[in-house]
Amino acid sequence: MGLFSFLKKAGSGILKNDAEANAAKAEAAKAKRIELLKSIVESTGLEIENLDIEVADDQVTVYGQVDSQSDKEKVVLVLGNVEGIASVDDRISVVNPEPEAVFYEVQSGDSLSKIAKAHYGDAMKYMLIFEANQPLLKDPNLIYPGQVLRIPSID
Repeated sequence: MGLFSFLKKAGSGILKNDAEANAAKAEAAKAKRIELLKSIVESTGLEIENLDIEVADDQVTVYGQVDSQSDKEKVVLVLGNVEGIASVDDRISVVNPEPEAVFYEVQSGDSLSKIAKAHYGDAMKYMLIFEANQPLLKDPNLIYPGQVLRIPSID
């Protein structure tokens, strides 16, 4: 026995129908995932005009316009901190540009005061980090390893 050749377009259409059904299911699942991600962004109360999201496997591309750099960064963090999302391609434009914040991935054993001490030299400045991550954080004591936070610059 060896390799046999057949006409690709001839024969039973059984697999074609299965492939079409699977493709339709995949598109429906992708559309549902996009709507879910949009609703997560909208639930934060952040104002983003012309919000549009594209999903390709574990990467999200987000489009829109916001008033401030901090709102842009918060939208990116909201999407990036969703389980199953490995990267966010940021295509958001900012009306009033300002300096970018540093993004920090929370490590096991971290607290906001420990992070503040490392970035600002003062553990008591933890509320700056907490406020910079509103409405993403509900409590300064509730952060988890792997979560990404904004660390704003202070002048």
